[in-house]
Amino acid sequence: MSNELTTSNADILASTEGGRKIGENILILPAQGNALAIKTSAGVTIVDAGPGGSVTRNMIALLREWTQLPVKHICYSHGHAGYNNGVPVWVAHAEERGDAAPMQIAQHNLLARYQRYRETSQLQSVLNRIQFPQMPSSDARKTLIDPTLTFDDSMVLPETQGRIVIFAAPSETDDALCLWFAAEKVLYAGAALPGTTIPNIGTPLRTQRLAVRWAESLDRMIALAPRVLITEFGEIIEGEAEVLHVLTTTARALRWLREQVVARMNRGMTDVEIIHDLDYPDELFNWNWMRERYGAKDYIVRDIYRQENGWWDRNATSLHPAHPDDSARVIAAAISDKQAVIEQAKQLAAAGNVQLALHVIDLIALAPDNEPWTQAARQVKHDLCLQRSKEVRPYVSKALYESYAQLIASGKRRWSES
Repeated sequence: MSNELTTSNADILASTEGGRKIGENILILPAQGNALAIKTSAGVTIVDAGPGGSVTRNMIALLREWTQLPVKHICYSHGHAGYNNGVPVWVAHAEERGDAAPMQIAQHNLLARYQRYRETSQLQSVLNRIQFPQMPSSDARKTLIDPTLTFDDSMVLPETQGRIVIFAAPSETDDALCLWFAAEKVLYAGAALPGTTIPNIGTPLRTQRLAVRWAESLDRMIALAPRVLITEFGEIIEGEAEVLHVLTTTARALRWLREQVVARMNRGMTDVEIIHDLDYPDELFNWNWMRERYGAKDYIVRDIYRQENGWWDRNATSLHPAHPDDSARVIAAAISDKQAVIEQAKQLAAAGNVQLALHVIDLIALAPDNEPWTQAARQVKHDLCLQRSKEVRPYVSKALYESYAQLIASGKRRWSES
C-alpha cells in the first residue's frame, strides 16, 4: 500500500498579506495567519508570535526592516497551538537587544485552554497528527507559554492612551480576541473571521464552537462600523460597505443554520438526516469567504446538533456496543461471499459512489483477522479513502481521509494501535 499523502496545509495556514502596511502604524506579519505589528508611543505590540523556528525569525526580520522600537506586548489572538509557540523567540530577541521582556496578553479563558492542552498533551499530539499529517508534532507541555496579563470582556492596550482596545470575541475558541483601532476604524478580527473559509465550527476532531455565540461576536464587530477588516487569513477587506456585507452575511448564515437545524431536530431528525435535507441559499453561502476550504456546512450542522443532543445516534444497536473487534468479526463471518463484497465496493466506486463503497467495504475491512480477504478489503478501503479525499472540499476532511489511508498502509485498523 502506498504511504504517500497529497494534502498540503501550506496554503491554508498561511498569510497572503505578510509585509503589507496599513497606514503608518500597522504592519501585517506572515505567521500562522495574519499576525500584526503595531507601533505605539511606547514601542511595538505584536499580535501572535508565530509557531517559532524560521517563521518567527522571519517575522522578527521583517519587523526590524520596519522599525527598531522595542516590542512591548504580545497579544494572543486565540489559544490554538502554534499561533504563539514563538513567544520564547521574541523574548530572546528582546534580551539580545537589551530590552525588557514583552508583556504577554490574552483573554482569560486561554489559561484554562492551555492547562487542558497540557493535561491532554498526548491526545493533542494524536489529533494534530491526524488532522495535519504533514506538520511536525509538538508537546503542549513544552511549547505553550502562559500570558502574563489577562482580561475578561475588554481592556485598553497598556501605554496606548486609549487608542487600541482589545475585546473578547468568542468564536473559533472561547478565548479569541479582536483589536479595535478607533481613530483609523481598523478592526483586527483574528480567529473570529477566518477570511478564506466558512467558519470552522464543528471541526471533526475538536470541541464545540457554538454557531450563535460566534454570530454574537460578529454582531459586536458590526456595531463598530469598521472601514478596514483584517481577517485571520487572506486579503484585507476595505470599505465600510464591504466590511459590513462580510460580517452581516456571515452572522446571518450562522443563524440561518441554527434555525434550520433546530426545526429539523424538533421533527426528530438525526444529524445525518439533517445534512442530507438542507438546501443552502446562495445569498448566504455563495461567497468567496464562505467557501468550504477548511470548514464545512456539514460540520456546522453537527456542531449545532451536538449542542442539543447527547452522543447516541438513535440506533438501538449502538446504545451498548460490543467491542469493535467482536462486532467486526461476527459481521464478516456472517458474509459467506466476501469477494462479492469487495467487488460490489469496487463497482460502486467505479460508478462514482465512493462514500457508499466505503460503507460496503467496512462490512469486512474492519475484521481483526489477517486472512487474504481481509487484506484485500483493507487495500480497497485504503484506495477508497484516497479517492474520497479528492472528492471532498474541506481541507480537514481531505486530511482525515488521507490520514486513515496512511493508517491502513501501516498495517493498523484503529488509531489506538498506532
